[in-house]
Amino acid sequence: MSDASIGIGTGVTGTTHDAAALDAGARVADYLALLKPRVMSLVVFSGFAGLIMAPGHIHPVLAAIAVLCIAVAAGAAGAVNMWYDRDIDAIMRRTCARPIPTGKIKPEEALAFGIVLSVGSVMLMGLALNWTAAVLLAIANLFYVFVYTIWLKRRTPQNIVIGGAAGAFPPMIGWAAVTGDVSLASVALFALIFMWTPPHFWALALFRRGDYEKAGVPMLPVVAGARATKLQMLLYTVILLPLGLAPWWLGITGPLYAVAALALGLTFLGFAVWVWFDETERAAKRMFGYSILYLFLMFAAMMVDRAPGLLARLAEWVG
Repeated sequence: MSDASIGIGTGVTGTTHDAAALDAGARVADYLALLKPRVMSLVVFSGFAGLIMAPGHIHPVLAAIAVLCIAVAAGAAGAVNMWYDRDIDAIMRRTCARPIPTGKIKPEEALAFGIVLSVGSVMLMGLALNWTAAVLLAIANLFYVFVYTIWLKRRTPQNIVIGGAAGAFPPMIGWAAVTGDVSLASVALFALIFMWTPPHFWALALFRRGDYEKAGVPMLPVVAGARATKLQMLLYTVILLPLGLAPWWLGITGPLYAVAALALGLTFLGFAVWVWFDETERAAKRMFGYSILYLFLMFAAMMVDRAPGLLARLAEWVG
């Protein structure tokens, strides 16, 4: 009787194949983790909203390609960020389980993965859509990697204020994918995310301050203290309230969005006031969770507000 038949009879060969399949599956999951899928989901949603809000027509296949490029580019930037921050990721409780600190993926593999995806997504955007959108996509990635990750993050408490601009590009990119240009309306969408980013991340930094201290990252609560951080969060949410109404003032949304934006903005401001008076971490945790919901609902409200016009455009395209 051959060894092969023994293997089949005892299940040894099957076990080996199963182990290999599980290992391959784990590797795929690890590479997906490099793309920061939770962060990517909000980036993709805001980019899709920019595409939907833009005037003009775009073929659904091209729209899907544009969204794919935004998603891949955002994930690629995340992978390069993990490569550069692997030393502090290993120290911080929030990030120590990432693929590089745990040894599941080698640093050079993560870097190569990120670079290939970045270049590929930019080139695809340029060739399939237009080069204005592609250039904006490249700027967003380069800004996140070189300005935020490499230059600002470990040097200044203003890291997230300036560096947060990278995450504000997706709606502009989606808009440019349709129109081929940058308009005041798309800049307003950029500004919305830009002003939202500091209070969003500072809420996280308030209850993760120990992690940032241990890693030597000069987030505002570490450098200036909780009180100064809470004041800044309050000021940003005050400014964000009228800024959230800018799409309505500019005429790209209607009254439905205006009502939703006002309600969401006042709630966000209410959380900031709660954080100001709260001496525990409870309010900061709640504000961080709400901040994600806030941005999602703001862009969702924009698209719902535009739904009748979008349906008419779709019917016209189908006809």
